[in-house]
Amino acid sequence: MRAAGGDRQALNDFIEATHDDVWRLLAHLADADRADDLTQETYLRALGGLPRFAARSSARTWLLALARHTWVDSVRHDMARPRRSAEQWEDATELTTSPDTTGGQTWAELVDARAMLDDLAPDRREALILTQVLGHTYAEAADICGVRVGTIRSRVARARADLLAASGRATDTGADTGPDTGGGASLHWGS
Repeated sequence: MRAAGGDRQALNDFIEATHDDVWRLLAHLADADRADDLTQETYLRALGGLPRFAARSSARTWLLALARHTWVDSVRHDMARPRRSAEQWEDATELTTSPDTTGGQTWAELVDARAMLDDLAPDRREALILTQVLGHTYAEAADICGVRVGTIRSRVARARADLLAASGRATDTGADTGPDTGGGASLHWGS
């Protein structure tokens, strides 16, 4: 990768080509408010790690794995800090504005959907978001997460089952798990 050799234009091109993917992943793993800071932290780490990039995977996969590690580190850091009281959360929600685009969903539906995603086990949520929301193949998601493809497949299937159960819909043991590629498949919510 030319950017690792100090080529500033190659570095700028790399950042432009990958920025949206990194931000989207982090926005789904954390939230949109924290995605900017986590994206910046990811690129700071990437700049420091470029000389050691061994090209065992694509640069994009390496960067998304680095973004994932940045998010995990932020979660660990947050867990070590004191939590807000219920009163502080109420104050914060009063100041929060609704998203510009809701896709026709009410605010309550968006909150419910986000809460269901947040209730998923972190490894299942991550696999679901990488493959079904961000459109990565199962193989790419496996590289990003550092696990086998079969592990990603089972995490996605279990995440879907968990979401269906949480939404009150009956699950079918033969549930559609999407195409084998995992690229760009959409979630199937039943009838």
